[in-house]
Amino acid sequence: QVQLVESGGGSVQPGGSLRLSCAASGRSFLFSNYVMGWFRQAPGKEREFVAGIRFTGSSTEYTDSVKGRFTISRDSAKNTLYLQMNSLKPEDTAVYYCAAKFRVSDSWNFWGQGTQVNVSS
Repeated sequence: QVQLVESGGGSVQPGGSLRLSCAASGRSFLFSNYVMGWFRQAPGKEREFVAGIRFTGSSTEYTDSVKGRFTISRDSAKNTLYLQMNSLKPEDTAVYYCAAKFRVSDSWNFWGQGTQVNVSS
């Protein structure tokens, strides 16, 4: 089993920055064995994929709306996933979730509880 705990959310003005963290743990858990991702869900909308990173961090992908503004990274020594969010916009307001899966072809098996990000003036 894998436990994921997000932190770093908060309120920020448009144009500001936040860095989200996701601490991963679990019995017999090896962080580098998992594909990691960030999702978000805005009020009244479906959960959407934001960014993903493969096992060693050599491959990343982003949804178009955050490309050039968000950066996903991972630190295997700390079992932690990050999402650096710059140039934030009001439309980035959402609950952000960390997720993990064992294989690229798997569905996202493990989820954190989410952290709220509010972008407003």
